Amino acid sequence: MSGSRFVDVSFFDMNEPKPWKHEETQWLQDCRVFKVGRSLAHSPHGGAPHPFYRIDADDWVNVIPVTPSGEVVMVKQYRHGSRTVTLEIPGGIIEPSEAPDVAAARETLEETGYAGRAPESLGCVNPNPALFGNRCHTFLILDAEPVAEIANSSTEETSVELIAASEIPRLLKQGIIDHALVVSALHFWRLRDLER
Repeated sequence: MSGSRFVDVSFFDMNEPKPWKHEETQWLQDCRVFKVGRSLAHSPHGGAPHPFYRIDADDWVNVIPVTPSGEVVMVKQYRHGSRTVTLEIPGGIIEPSEAPDVAAARETLEETGYAGRAPESLGCVNPNPALFGNRCHTFLILDAEPVAEIANSSTEETSVELIAASEIPRLLKQGIIDHALVVSALHFWRLRDLER
């Protein structure tokens, strides 16, 4: 049927994996923006416990700000993990007791100097379930316009790049945009447009 969604219920059968039981987590390292922990986990099928490591971090937010003329407000910044300058959308850590949409507007203003309509939620993902337990929330801010100077912290430096929305697929295919959470966010945006 046109417009309907089909879910293959055979995917959800009785043979699916069961949760493992974890002993108390030992926190090995506090790295300011995340902690590294180790716990022993017991398989639901028995046997000896196995050590597993996880990264504990606050939830994150990323934002697709779009100008009235349809350009995406992106940022270039140096990333210490990849040791490269990347092309991304604004985003960051959701502060304790801060609502995700408030964090979206704050991060956009801090990293780009842009503000626009109220942030619209597009979706939420786990950055990597093998290691992380946190969530990354994605928002769209329409009619984004410059209203302030960039206000980066002492550990970041961003510059604004206005990218035509029509250029995004090429930048993805060429690997110029290669941050997985940014790719996920842009996919959420595409899904929103397809559903309208």
